[in-house]
Amino acid sequence: MTTSRPVSHLSFVRASAGRSAELGERLQQLREPARMTPGCLGFSLQRSTSDGDLWLLSSQWQDQSAMNDYFNSPSLHLFGELVQARVLDSLDLHTFS
Repeated sequence: MTTSRPVSHLSFVRASAGRSAELGERLQQLREPARMTPGCLGFSLQRSTSDGDLWLLSSQWQDQSAMNDYFNSPSLHLFGELVQARVLDSLDLHTFS
């Protein structure tokens, strides 16, 4: 019998120069769809207090499968749009169990 374990995902997102406010507004659009996704235990967006261009998306999931379902959802096409529009300078992703 396989037991599912909760997982957490952290995304460190850096805005392009002069685009941090725009990036923050766009990232906030991810919160509600994520929270409504089956298996989502929590989702938050924070801006660094020492680096105004750095944002942190933090999410907790019931298991890896629930997180993968969200990652494959249309909501995450936003990241491609942000890259294309050059709003996003870098993206650093980490998953923990």
